Amino acid sequence: MIRHRFTVLLLFLVILVGCRSNTALTVDPEPGIPLSLDAERAKNISNLSYHLSFSIPPEITEPISGKAAIRFTIKDAAKPLVLDFSPGADHLTSVEVNGRASKYRVVQDHVVIPAQELKNGDNIVTIAFRASDAALNRNPDFMYTLFVPARAHLAFPCFDQPDLKGRFALELMVPGSWKAVSNGAETLHEEAGGRVRLRYEETQPISTYLFAFAAGKFEVQTAERNGRGYRMFHRETDAKKVERNRDAIFDLQASSLEWLEKYTAIPYRFGKLDFAAIPSFQYAGMEHPGVIFYNANSLLLDESATEGQLLNRAGVIAHETSHMWFGNLVTMQWFNDVWMKEVFASFIGAKIVKPLFPKINHDLRFLMFYPAAYSVDRTAGTHPIRQELENVNEAGSLYGEIVYAKAPIVMRQLEQILGPDRLQDGLRVYLKEFQFGNATWLDLVRVLDERTDLDLAAWSRAWVEEAGRPSINTEFDGRRIAFTQADTQKGRSLRWTQQMQVLIGDASATRLLPLDMENERAEIQLGSDLTSAKFVLPTGGGLAYGDFTLDATSRAYLLKHLPDLKDPLTRGAAWITLWEEMLDRRVHPRDFMDLAMEALPREDTEQVVQLLLDYVNEMFWTFLPRATRHDVAPHLEERLRTGIDRARSTTMKSTYFSAFRSMVTTPDGVAFLERVWRRQHKIPGLNLAETDEASMALDLAVRSVPAAQAILEEQRGRFMNPDRKAQFDFVMPALSDRQDVRDRWFESLMDVKNRQRERWVLEGLQYLNHPLRAAESEKYIRPALDLLVEIQRTGDIFFPTTWMHATLSCHNTRSSAQTVRAFLAGQPDYPIRLRRIILQAADTLFRAAEIVTS
Repeated sequence: MIRHRFTVLLLFLVILVGCRSNTALTVDPEPGIPLSLDAERAKNISNLSYHLSFSIPPEITEPISGKAAIRFTIKDAAKPLVLDFSPGADHLTSVEVNGRASKYRVVQDHVVIPAQELKNGDNIVTIAFRASDAALNRNPDFMYTLFVPARAHLAFPCFDQPDLKGRFALELMVPGSWKAVSNGAETLHEEAGGRVRLRYEETQPISTYLFAFAAGKFEVQTAERNGRGYRMFHRETDAKKVERNRDAIFDLQASSLEWLEKYTAIPYRFGKLDFAAIPSFQYAGMEHPGVIFYNANSLLLDESATEGQLLNRAGVIAHETSHMWFGNLVTMQWFNDVWMKEVFASFIGAKIVKPLFPKINHDLRFLMFYPAAYSVDRTAGTHPIRQELENVNEAGSLYGEIVYAKAPIVMRQLEQILGPDRLQDGLRVYLKEFQFGNATWLDLVRVLDERTDLDLAAWSRAWVEEAGRPSINTEFDGRRIAFTQADTQKGRSLRWTQQMQVLIGDASATRLLPLDMENERAEIQLGSDLTSAKFVLPTGGGLAYGDFTLDATSRAYLLKHLPDLKDPLTRGAAWITLWEEMLDRRVHPRDFMDLAMEALPREDTEQVVQLLLDYVNEMFWTFLPRATRHDVAPHLEERLRTGIDRARSTTMKSTYFSAFRSMVTTPDGVAFLERVWRRQHKIPGLNLAETDEASMALDLAVRSVPAAQAILEEQRGRFMNPDRKAQFDFVMPALSDRQDVRDRWFESLMDVKNRQRERWVLEGLQYLNHPLRAAESEKYIRPALDLLVEIQRTGDIFFPTTWMHATLSCHNTRSSAQTVRAFLAGQPDYPIRLRRIILQAADTLFRAAEIVTS
């Protein structure tokens, strides 16, 4: 209602002032890109194309100049035209409209073109400008763009909204020793005067956040798969590492593309497909059509890679390739539906990986979405999958585990309801209908609604449009099993419809019982053959989602016999359920820890081992009092050393060694780690790489070994790769044994220039706030909170969340928790999305502070 009255008032003002002049905006556009501006432009502008040129100097201190020729058709030229450009008036050299100098105005984030300079029909705006470096990720000898979600206008003038797709043609001038890559195929390569001119063919219609280029001192690997050529741009100096990984990377990229062409029945529509392995790239990958950017570490793996890292690499490639259809071919109309492209990339990506790793239990791998989803959905900062958004300057805060983990779980529930074939058929119709265009969640619901009797609108309300998860209580008396679901949010009474696979039995035999949870209560009557069952696990089939309270009998049985269960999927589901029960204080932390220690020597499924070690690590550092940690440490390290020795695969050895390195605290254990770093002790079957040794050096330093500074200095001398050495140099002060040095390092982060390489910042923060130094680092919590608004304004999409997790995740004291609560209480008008991020990151702190001190 308030919004409606404001709209009417604004319309009245526009009409009133328009009677006097139709050449000026009555109200300047808001900063960012508000939804109202997006909607107005989307209705009025079409046939959009960009011809862009950038001149990149060899020195990072010199500005990048550019020129944009923007062509478009206007339906109604009666109003001024608003372009998006953040750097400001001093970054504009000239603006011409339809061949004449413009009397433009610059307001925050925008360039306003007078209406009288425009015409109905075709128009061209030509702008010479100096680009801001904010989204150009400039390094001394390479750079790359990253414009998601709406950061293109930080670099060049544009209509920076997803539903104004345009065709992009690009020309680059780069130093003579540089190589470059962009969305389109290279059509010109001219060398003159120590410079290279490169030109790229025009793209298909894409949104501004998908336009990209990278340039610098890259090496290029090429390969052909099934008649299609691929190129990989990289900066890895270890030739053996490149050779060891290249075929697997090209195979994964090609197989993902081919799988998607078959699944969607639509060929890849963006011409060539290159990719670049970017050092310290902010994300695992970014799906620019024609040139995917990957984090180099996620692509080029060391010999010591774990099974999880191998699976994650395949998953990242499958995920980003899925975006060529889900997100690039069909793009969300507005960022409230950004989750749609991510859910299908994750959900379809999991399907792509399945045949590539036939020996892996892929139901177990899908189960690993659940801990990530619960890590947010259990918190006071949770939010719906589909969120409302008034301005894209907050779009980055829409991303997170609800989108990347909960949404795929929800999509699998939808597939269970529809059936795989009907879902696939619906997606094919959806992609064909909206290709090269934009769509909403409701557009997809309309397509799928024709293929089911379920009320998809009601289903969507509970799972997609509302926050939280069902609280489900289990009753078991030997004759029947009953489940009662409740909505724990005040003033709401949602019911979540879902299919469950309930496991019942004992260690020797189990049975899965299907159950449709549609109402508040559901029951299963047990036959005589099941009355002797010892436990019930509602999550046993790896399908059900919620906060499950086990019955007392089942809880007690699992706390004694979980390692005896034969199916790895069942064991994984049981561990996740018991962990959630521990967080809700229905299981004592020490009981969980004792069970985990008993289970580790018996567990032979690496995915379960990794899950269990992650829980043990968090339990050890966060939920055990310091005295208890001291008592547990020798036995824990013995278990981990045994795991390293008995592991039959390199990946399992690496999994155990990484856990040992993370949790070692005893003098004997630290001495062993130092011998490994000094290359005095070699672990049979495990070849450690430069990255492994760098991590060990940092782990030794944070443990304040006597030779810590000398170890760090020697490690610097070992580096062969300049990018990794630069990151190490950046992080080193955060591990100093001198408090004043650590203080200065943290204070340096107040300057945005020192936060440009976000991966480096996060690594330093994690060591700065390490549990072994938590007492000294607690003072950083409040200034880190104070900086969060600026972190959101200046950083990339995940940075606010990762900034808060790196700050809070290692703390567990009441005083730390009180610092966070006081900050929030003192700012009742604090931005809601950032408040949620803080509450998500602080949830473990809040729980641990109560558990550890109880």
